[in-house]
Parts: sequence; C-alpha cells; structure tokens
Amino acid sequence: MANMVINGQSVAAQNGGTLDVISPVDGKSFTTLPRGQAADVDLAVKAARAALDSGAWGKTTALDRGRLLVRLGESVLEHHEELSLLESRDTGKPLSTARADITALARYFEFYGGAADKVHGQTIPYQEDYSVQVIREPLGVTAHIIPWNYPAQMFGRSVAPALAMGNAAVVKPAEDACLSIVSTAELALEVGFPPGALNVVTGLGEEAGAALSGHSDINFVTFTGSNEVGVLVQQAAARNAVKCVLELGGKSAHIVFEDASFKRAVPAIVKGIVHNAGQTCTAGSRLLVQKSIYEAFMKAVAEAFAKTRVGTPEMDLTCGPVVNRSQFDRVNRYIARGLADGLKIVAEGTIADGVPADGYYVKPTLFSAAAHESDLFTQEIFGPVLDRERRASATRRARHQGRPGVYQRLWCGRRY
Repeated sequence: MANMVINGQSVAAQNGGTLDVISPVDGKSFTTLPRGQAADVDLAVKAARAALDSGAWGKTTALDRGRLLVRLGESVLEHHEELSLLESRDTGKPLSTARADITALARYFEFYGGAADKVHGQTIPYQEDYSVQVIREPLGVTAHIIPWNYPAQMFGRSVAPALAMGNAAVVKPAEDACLSIVSTAELALEVGFPPGALNVVTGLGEEAGAALSGHSDINFVTFTGSNEVGVLVQQAAARNAVKCVLELGGKSAHIVFEDASFKRAVPAIVKGIVHNAGQTCTAGSRLLVQKSIYEAFMKAVAEAFAKTRVGTPEMDLTCGPVVNRSQFDRVNRYIARGLADGLKIVAEGTIADGVPADGYYVKPTLFSAAAHESDLFTQEIFGPVLDRERRASATRRARHQGRPGVYQRLWCGRRY
C-alpha cells in the first residue's frame, strides 16, 4: 500500500479510507492508496505553514535549498529504474517513455537546484538621497494538483521551482497515477528536506483536490487538467483571492507546406498523436496540409499509422494502454460515433499478441474526412485517434500565416 507524505511522515488517511490502484495493463488492482479528505489536506497545509513560519524550511538559505534539490535529482537517478517501473505500471506507458520521464524529473530538480540562489532582489535609483529596494520573497504555501498523463514530469516541473524559491508545497496527484510522486516525496525526506517542506495528499479530485484548491491558507494554486475542473479550481482560488496558474485543454496545430520533407514530417505527426496513447498536452490536435501535396501526404500518414503497435509497458512498442476504464470507454465512444456518422477507418495500428484481455488497449485509428461540425472535429478525445475535415476551407488562415494556397485540415482529439 502507498501512503501519503505529511509533515515528514508516511501516513494513511485519518479516516482510514483507501482507493484501489488499477493497472491499465490488465484492469486489475495491484495496490491501494489513502483516500485523503479535507482533514488530511488541512493537516498538510498546516505542516507546510509551520515549516515556513517556525520550522527549518523557512530558515533554509537559497544556497542550501539548491543543494537539497540537486541531491534529490541525484537520488531520483539512483532510483531511476525503480521509479520508471512504478511510472509505467501506474500509467501503462512503454518503459522507454517512463524512463525518459524519470530522467526529466531528475533534470527539473537539477536545473532549479542550480537556479535557487540566482534570483536576486533589485535596487532602483529614485529621488535624490533615496533608493527603492525590491526584495523577492516566497509566496508561502503552494498547492499543486498534478494530472495523470505525465505524473513524474509534471510533479518536477511544478514543484521544483516552488521549492527552489523557498515555498512549502502541498501536492495532490491524480488518483489514477501517483506512485512515482509519492516515492519521490519519500526520497526528498531521505536526502534531508525538513518536515512540512513537501507534502503529498492522495485521494479523489472532488474530495482532496477540491479541499486543497479552496483552502483558506493556500497562497498559490497550480492545476493541470480539464477545462471543466479548471473553472472550479479558479473559482475556489478566487474566493480566497489566491493567484492560480491553469494549464487546460486546447488544440495545437501541425502545418505542412508543399516544400516539407515527408521523411521528417510524417513520423513527427504520427508520433504526436500516438505518443503516450494520445494522452499528452503536446499532441498535434490539428493538422493543416497544403492541397497540392494532400493526397500523397495522407497516403504516407496512413502507411505510418498502419505500422503502429500497442502493447504492455515491457513490450516497449509504439504506445501502451490508455490510463483507465473511463478513458478507454471515452475513446471508444468517439470511434463508434465516427463510424455511426459514416466515416471510414483509413488505417489503424495493431494490438500485440499476448496483452491481457482486460487491459485498456486502443488501436491508433486514422479516419476518413469528417465534417467541420462533427463531434470528432470539435471535441477532445485524448486518445490515439486522427481524422480529416471534409472541406478545404482554410485559405484565409493560410494567408494569415504568410503562405498562399488552399489547405485541408486533419484533426486529432486531445485533452489534458
């Protein structure tokens, strides 16, 4: 069983509640984690506040904070394979992808460890015999709500700079994938982070996440996730006049002109939608292709799509399963909706032999052209699904980019 990390201790939820951790590889529970509630969040926030106001963390110099962050990065690398296995088992992503994520996690702590003592105040000349001094101080207790698609990376990207600048952090990871985060927090204690500097509360978003974003003693909130939940987080923060940073859904674009190299463009576009089973904020959710190369380019994309393979993490193929049953059902609903709307599957990948029957495996799917108003064009799927728009009506946008011509557009679903 995984535990929470609060005030330097590995603890269970105060009410004893737990959640099953379901493996996307086979759909079975392989451990449990505490189902943290508002009381647990309050305990963590109080521990963070005490660490700042009267504890060792508030007295730690920038130089020593940096040294601790660098040590944590080193410890992550020392436990690289262990953390990679946790990350891949938790999320279902191929082992090579999980290993890259853990390497990135270590790099975040190394980078911000080096930056900790490089942020200085400022002295500004003012009037005669006067000067203005700017002193940079920590915000205080920062709340971090982490998504399930890249838990290790997002933890490092969000928490490392907060700690480097002297803030105390309370983290609420996604209940679907949080084991690497809990383990990293435990490593932080081992390398010398004082109690309360870094706290992790596991649990459901509507319980622990809501309690954290709306806590009256939080000074800053960062959240990555869906638009709908982002609105709730922003409203909760606003009630306490707390600043927040939100990274929500959207649609990024790939644009392919007639002078593009197919050899370079096709793999990048396919990887953009199948990497991490399409569950990534950098997925190419729109693809604009110049009309003069459209047919040839789409043929190349279809051939590449057909070569994609889905399997378990240790198979280390193109991608693994999607993260949970809800996401599996969502992606398959959109595929079924596309077929019901008369679209055809132009190409699809294959699921490797020997994968568990109850795992959440989805074939990378390339659809034929869809209408602009179709659900597959307007909604975010967050899975390995790509389809084309029926009409070539992007001339004005293309000219806005400074390139003449008529373009056709492909679209792939994405959400955070």
